[in-house]
Amino acid sequence: MEALGFTPPPGRDHPTAQRRHGAVAHRTTSGHLSAVPSQSTAPMQPASVATDYESVTRSHRHLYWSVAPATLHPAVLAHADLGCALLTETAGQTRRTVAAALAETWLLAGRIEFFDLREPEGAAGTLLRALQAAGEADDSLIGAAILAHTAFIPGWAGDRDAAVERMVAARTYARRGSASAEFWAWLDAVEAECETRCGNTRTALHLIRHAEDTVAAGAEHPTPTWMDWFSPVRLAAFKGNTQLKAGHLPQARTTLLGVLDEMPATEDKQRTVIYGDLAAVETAAGQPEEACRYACLALDQLEITWYATGMDRIREVRRALAPHQHEQCVRDLDERLYGWATTVSALAR
Repeated sequence: MEALGFTPPPGRDHPTAQRRHGAVAHRTTSGHLSAVPSQSTAPMQPASVATDYESVTRSHRHLYWSVAPATLHPAVLAHADLGCALLTETAGQTRRTVAAALAETWLLAGRIEFFDLREPEGAAGTLLRALQAAGEADDSLIGAAILAHTAFIPGWAGDRDAAVERMVAARTYARRGSASAEFWAWLDAVEAECETRCGNTRTALHLIRHAEDTVAAGAEHPTPTWMDWFSPVRLAAFKGNTQLKAGHLPQARTTLLGVLDEMPATEDKQRTVIYGDLAAVETAAGQPEEACRYACLALDQLEITWYATGMDRIREVRRALAPHQHEQCVRDLDERLYGWATTVSALAR
């Protein structure tokens, strides 16, 4: 774990919660992350507790796509605290089932922290807790998903070596867990995004093509129900962003417009990102009016469901529009981007 950039936590103490700015950091008094608790001498819970705990985890997974992240995040973390307590009062298959649901809960919390709240340091600690819980459950597949999420953190920071190393670990766990075709394709897409952010678009496009071939070929193993963040449409979204960064503007425009056509109506967060990428395409193509139109559509979506990753896209577009800042369309975009509600909301988050 140290080779992957994690700091192994000492001991197996019961986690404590310290809330700061809406986030919870599970730490011991020494300042290190506490470990997933072991069993205690408390009375054992009935086997039904595993099903009940799983049902709340499943509900949080569904709520993620529409509930404001700052509202959902504390609830998810409180559910994780409950899972830790239940681990000390369960055994056998019941304990493994609770641990698997706890791993998913912490994975969701880490996703919110990284993608929605843009708190990568907090996400790193939370994902480590998720990996510990996956180990308690002996669930290699969710372990692979967690490790792949940890690769985003160095990947987005431009640390290619660390990102690739974590992807190697994720693929190793996926082989143990009988991953589906979509799962393997998602691993390719994650690595492609990391390569894109590190400036290696040719490698990224090769990974995207491999992912497309993998989905087309299929596999005998089913995709786990908790993996609701990926689909062929999402793969096309990864592809469009990579084409944009590679400078293949006509191809990127075609891909991203196709994603908008095929995207389900419930994909509000992803739609924000696609509008942002289309705005970036038009900015690079020298079409500031179209760029501003897509940027405003993205802001419309952000008013419905906040998504920090989507706002990052809009800010990048606005910086790229600096040569056109005296044009009326850009001034109109600024009126939207720096309105009272948007400005206060962005600074608060």
